[in-house]
Amino acid sequence: MTITLSELASRVGGELVGDGTTAITGLGSLGTAQPGEISHLSSPVYRQHLPTTQASAVILQADDVEHSPCAAIVVENPYLTFARVSQFFTRSEGLAAGVAPSAQIAASASVDDSAAIGPHVVIGERCQIGAGVRIHANTVVGDDCRIAENVTLHANVTLYSRVVIGARSTVHSGAVLGADGFGYTPDEKGRWQAIAQVGGVAIGSDVSIGACTCIDRGAIDDTVIEEGVQIDNQVQIGHNCRVGAHSLLCGMVGFAGSTTVGKHCVFGGRSGAGGDHPIDVCDGVMVSSCTVLSQSVKKPGIYSGSVLFHEHNKWRRNALRMASLDELFKRVKKLEKNR
Repeated sequence: MTITLSELASRVGGELVGDGTTAITGLGSLGTAQPGEISHLSSPVYRQHLPTTQASAVILQADDVEHSPCAAIVVENPYLTFARVSQFFTRSEGLAAGVAPSAQIAASASVDDSAAIGPHVVIGERCQIGAGVRIHANTVVGDDCRIAENVTLHANVTLYSRVVIGARSTVHSGAVLGADGFGYTPDEKGRWQAIAQVGGVAIGSDVSIGACTCIDRGAIDDTVIEEGVQIDNQVQIGHNCRVGAHSLLCGMVGFAGSTTVGKHCVFGGRSGAGGDHPIDVCDGVMVSSCTVLSQSVKKPGIYSGSVLFHEHNKWRRNALRMASLDELFKRVKKLEKNR
């Protein structure tokens, strides 16, 4: 794609400084960009690269314009603007509208004429596939699924029955939506009795679901992912969970069943929530990497709870001492009482 700098500035609402006819053909970082590419200065850490950048244009704040050796788009938030500019240069996998000869579509399914159905795709009974949907090779869509307009399902995605996906959402390869939730109870002889999982999965609009992520179906009610949620790779969301709009879940996050997460929450990598009772997290909570919430959170803010690493021998000694904290606390309380 080629676009002039003036057109880019107009589309993102930035102030153009320099030659607006400059042709932009791609993206680059400040240190490695080549002529024809546009870069951005979003952190003082990278300011050292600005005077020598080979980029044809840079997105930056007004205070940095005088140090730029090339044309610029001046904005208040360069990183956000760069994110928007990047959308003009995305390279989508080609998949022409129509149905591949090897695809299998149930007679009761409804597929819009503008949808693109790739090789070896299977679409089950009574499914509804909307306009502009792209379903790539080897993906399976179970019975009674509804996929709204302009959704993309990449290769090897599996949707079990009764999965609903809202408009413009994306599901990446290897993701599984609607598998049974992990629900069991012991019987009189100590054997595990499975609890039937009869709910579905409801995904809102503008949601991104990363590769190899699993979202379990509800036991009775649906598991719900609200609009605008962004989910990284290898995330596990248990049955009956609800994730509020515009929340962000980084890689390997895990939620036990019936966890409720509010709007605009962020969970860092390998964090999660779960305990011996359902966890409710209010809006506006940020959970640090490797932190596991074992109780509900009712106040917005940043929560951290991971143990810092040490050299192994020191970590082992500290771990042993952690086991004695309760005894030490009681001794201290007794000493204070006897003072």
